[in-house]
Amino acid sequence: MIFEELKARVELWGLGRGIVVPDNARVQLLKTMAELGELADATIKNDRDGVIDGLGDVLVTLILYAKIEQLDLVRCLETAWNEIRNRTGNTIDGVFIKD
Repeated sequence: MIFEELKARVELWGLGRGIVVPDNARVQLLKTMAELGELADATIKNDRDGVIDGLGDVLVTLILYAKIEQLDLVRCLETAWNEIRNRTGNTIDGVFIKD
């Protein structure tokens, strides 16, 4: 399945469960933060299945947050890509430090 099809399924799932409504934007963003914590925990524990599940959960919450905010997640990614693609700098201890 391609990303767009999965994204559409997640959005419909969220709509059907009353998640995708304007008043839920803050809560959905906080849910993303909780899922990031679970992803970090799985990473610390070297739990590959947990990392896969965690990444998926983070993506689901971001898809729903973007839908609530009436934003196209792929367009957001494209905007970020256009900002970083020509950046120069160095990676120190796994962190990219831009010039």
